[in-house]
Amino acid sequence: MNPLLKRISIDPNVCFGKPCIRGTRIWVSLILDFLASGMTIEEILTEYPNLKVEDIQAALAYGAEMTRERYVEIPMEAIG
Repeated sequence: MNPLLKRISIDPNVCFGKPCIRGTRIWVSLILDFLASGMTIEEILTEYPNLKVEDIQAALAYGAEMTRERYVEIPMEAIG
């Protein structure tokens, strides 16, 4: 498994269980949408200063795995 994927979390109690950057409520899909629309990494980091370059790389790695039609094992956060 790509070590960057450890930066992604899935918690059914956070953002309806959508993949997010760990410790945030920022959806992986939002980051991918920003990149697809032409935003640069620097622009995203300016808009979301709590993110790191590695978080954006993790979103890209997650998206790449999903396009390979592989199941990406991301441990669920503990409920409670």
